[in-house]
Amino acid sequence: MNHSTTARSGLRLGGLSIASIGIGVICRTPRAELSYRSEATMILDRDLFDFLEHTADAVFTVTDSGEICSWNTSAERLFGFGRDETLGKTCHELFQGRDVLGTLVCTEQCHLRDCAGPHTLTPDFDLEVNTRSGRRIWVNMSTIVHEDLKTGRRRIIHLARDVDDRKRTEGLLQRMLHVSKQLVQMSGDSLRPAPVSPLSEQEHRVLRSFSEGQSSREIARDLGISPQTLRNHLHNINQKLGTHSRLDAVLHAIRRKLIRSPSAVAWNPVGEGQTEPALERSGARQRNEGMGTDPRRSNEQYASGRG
Repeated sequence: MNHSTTARSGLRLGGLSIASIGIGVICRTPRAELSYRSEATMILDRDLFDFLEHTADAVFTVTDSGEICSWNTSAERLFGFGRDETLGKTCHELFQGRDVLGTLVCTEQCHLRDCAGPHTLTPDFDLEVNTRSGRRIWVNMSTIVHEDLKTGRRRIIHLARDVDDRKRTEGLLQRMLHVSKQLVQMSGDSLRPAPVSPLSEQEHRVLRSFSEGQSSREIARDLGISPQTLRNHLHNINQKLGTHSRLDAVLHAIRRKLIRSPSAVAWNPVGEGQTEPALERSGARQRNEGMGTDPRRSNEQYASGRG
């Protein structure tokens, strides 16, 4: 019957009957190959998905086109999406994932999917993603590429672990560190005296001269002012700095960095190795000298009772 059919076909189509049979053989072979590949892919996917179902980590599988093709029970627990809500969708529309810098990395053009390969080591990374409840959580993602060389079928497997507590603890520690630095800075500022009225240039010169150990006479002579004017300057300095003595004013100015601290050897803020009472006695001698009186004679007169 086949021969008669062929003959009739040949009579109907002329000399093309043999060619028609040949074309039929060529067309059937790719269909059969496609059917074989499709069936093999289904078997491979079924075995892979069954294997991944029993992992404790949340696992989902993605095709080369970016569609989710498997979603295990752990993924349902972690992300809240059911299997029927995820299959056929893409990662970026489901997760809208952002990295630690806040950059949107889950996009339609997935660089991870493009770069993933069976012999390429893909490092794990932290990702902030959406959940079904609308809450965003941090997960750590690992990637495995499963490829069958015979069929050419490739699946990208993502394993996700909940690291939300760790990331939030890290964020809290970072904020605490920042606040502690601010507190240290504030405490350092609080130890400094309150801001004072600015000193004039002449008052700066007076303080620097006292810090270098000069006497009142030397300072007045160098600045070309009278002793009374120098005392007025010192009074104004104490008023502005909230201090009560020459020594206190010099130390305060050094702490506030209003003047430079002189070397330890040369530094004597009360002048010429003298104590405050000695300096007062020196001032008394200076007043006597200013009146043209010999201080030794005055002392002798005072001792003999003739002063």
